[in-house]
Amino acid sequence: MRAVASGTRAWLLQRLTAVYMLVFLVLTLGRCAVDPPASHEAWRNWIGTGGMRVATVLFFVGLVLHAWVGLRDVAMDYVHPLALRVALLALVGAGLAAFAAWMILVLAGL
Repeated sequence: MRAVASGTRAWLLQRLTAVYMLVFLVLTLGRCAVDPPASHEAWRNWIGTGGMRVATVLFFVGLVLHAWVGLRDVAMDYVHPLALRVALLALVGAGLAAFAAWMILVLAGL
């Protein structure tokens, strides 16, 4: 069986995004615990730096991919009527796309 059909790629993608998100959260929360931003402006300046902005964008891309793989697998495993599964996946995809668009607007405003 090919890796595409076996779900190995989806499994690996979900694990890699989970590891990245965990590392990002630990480092970000650790930095905020050790040296908390003094004001909203200081926080915006820190998040707006090049490296942190890229890391934050990657975090949210990983979050959307992680959520899609997980919810898609749940729908494929437990929602048996095809029409209902397609409708559910369309709603999940639209919701994740809306979330991604919102995050782009938020991060672009920094």
